[in-house]
Amino acid sequence: RFIATNPDTRKPFYVGKPSPWIIRAALNKMQAHSEETVIVGDNLRTDILAGFQAGLETILVLSGVSTINDIDSMPFRPSWIYPSVAEIDVI
Repeated sequence: RFIATNPDTRKPFYVGKPSPWIIRAALNKMQAHSEETVIVGDNLRTDILAGFQAGLETILVLSGVSTINDIDSMPFRPSWIYPSVAEIDVI
């Protein structure tokens, strides 16, 4: 059993998706630019949101978590939608 506490009452700093911090750190490490980078993911709430918040174009693939019906419930839209990674042709 694991119990975690936060005794100093500071808010945690999240670095995983959907935080754009991890995307920007990866871009810096690869010396890449957001204008030339696309993020591909199967989850609107993590992959696509992270890309959106980091200013990247996004590709949602429908072979995983999110479905086409989930898109209408989100305040953002993926740049492109494909049935699977194998069918991506915009890169």
